[in-house]
Amino acid sequence: MTEYIADTDHYNKVLAQVANVRQSLWIGTADIKDLYVKVGASTMPFLAVIALLVGRGVAVQLIHAKEPGSNFREDFDKYPVLYDRLERVLCPRVHFKMMVFDGKEVYIGSANLTGAGIGMKSADKRNFEAGILTDDPAIVERVVAQFDDVWMGRHCKTCKRRGYCSDPIN
Repeated sequence: MTEYIADTDHYNKVLAQVANVRQSLWIGTADIKDLYVKVGASTMPFLAVIALLVGRGVAVQLIHAKEPGSNFREDFDKYPVLYDRLERVLCPRVHFKMMVFDGKEVYIGSANLTGAGIGMKSADKRNFEAGILTDDPAIVERVVAQFDDVWMGRHCKTCKRRGYCSDPIN
């Protein structure tokens, strides 16, 4: 299955996958903000969903390019389980947007982890976004490899942006 994802489908089809993850969720994004999602009749911070996953034993890894803003930080501080169990690294060169669901399905596209990108903003306020959601093994393998290369710091020693990196991976 390979499906083209545009605009609101990012919220309805990609973000909806997060709640179904059983073992692992890898997220790569240039920007992450205080994103909210609907759960039943209520609205909750995306970090609350991540905290629930982590609490269930799901391994969540997050790569992002810069420290998030104060609203995100306030939400983060509400979920102590994330302090020790959400694995995250910063890399100022990250501009990709990807999610890997249990190592079997991936989203790759333009949407950052923000309300206007992948979140629940209305159609007349959200960004115009495009991407694909697929379980094609060849694509999944390449996405996993790229994420893993950055996660493991394979580019850090030769990186010409090291001066902008607050915490080199290696």
